Amino acid sequence: MNPVNRPAPARRVLVTGASGMLGGAVAQLLREQGHHVRTFQRRASQGATDEVLGSLTDPGQLARAVDSMDAVIHLAAKVSFTGRWEEFVATNIEGTKHLLDAAEAAGARDFVFVSSPSVAHFGEPLAGADAGTADPAKARGSYARSKAAAELDALSRNSQEFRVAAIRPHVVWGPGDTQLVERVLERAKSGRLPLLDQGAALIDTTYIDNAAAAIVRGLERMEQAQGLALVVTNGEPRQVGELIAGICRAGGAPSPKFSVPGWLARGAGAVIERVWLAAGARNLVHDEPPMTRFLAEQLSTAHWFDQRETRRVLDWQPEVTIDHGLEKLAAHYGGKAPLPAR
Repeated sequence: MNPVNRPAPARRVLVTGASGMLGGAVAQLLREQGHHVRTFQRRASQGATDEVLGSLTDPGQLARAVDSMDAVIHLAAKVSFTGRWEEFVATNIEGTKHLLDAAEAAGARDFVFVSSPSVAHFGEPLAGADAGTADPAKARGSYARSKAAAELDALSRNSQEFRVAAIRPHVVWGPGDTQLVERVLERAKSGRLPLLDQGAALIDTTYIDNAAAAIVRGLERMEQAQGLALVVTNGEPRQVGELIAGICRAGGAPSPKFSVPGWLARGAGAVIERVWLAAGARNLVHDEPPMTRFLAEQLSTAHWFDQRETRRVLDWQPEVTIDHGLEKLAAHYGGKAPLPAR
């Protein structure tokens, strides 16, 4: 066998957040490649034979989770458009610190921190941008600020003895996605899904299979990726309106019929978020307000990224195109494959 094509040796890998869509896909891919996978999350996940249940806020539980592990892929996080800052600090900042401490103490060699491009998105359009540097002071929203602080902490630990890389998948979606797809379909079916600025903003997204493969590849290519933050996308920028229309067709929902100016949505989102938090309001379905300033910015501001450095470092290419992903999504919902988004 050619040494270049020889499979990587089996390793013992801890995956946090494996009960989520992306964490579950990462754990499954690792298993398929022959690695021993231990999962760590709050609730039990399907297919796990080695599982530790617990919280990132409990150092003792984390110590048990990392015991005898060669590597850690850290996906668990508080992911929300709103919420109290203290909650993001406890899980995303302090929780990551506890896990890093535990992994180093246990002798794990590699640590992949799954981050977000939002840690270096400061509200301005990004067109063909590089990854940029995480900045908690400038990032928009509590999730992005807390992930930025955690990413900086993680990368500061990188050494030859404890190698750390940050992988930032951007807008991950696919069958079973409750963060984007289900919210789009629910609001579209109820007639509560407007486009912002006619849906003209150009954005990158990442199909779930591609995101999982890139994260695992980050672990395999740690020698090249250590110390770096790499944005991962499909590399197929689409207008927001085109992508949302494709998701709606795949899920059997009507496409949005009206548009709201982006500036108006951003202002309204800021007000709604403050009122929502102050009143302790709760959306019975998602526990999220209908709009926030961060969400309005994401839907009305261009953000797509130069993928050349990511693909060079990881020696990786996405295998599922946006249109193929929409076909898979339509099959998931039992419908016909949607027409291409363009």
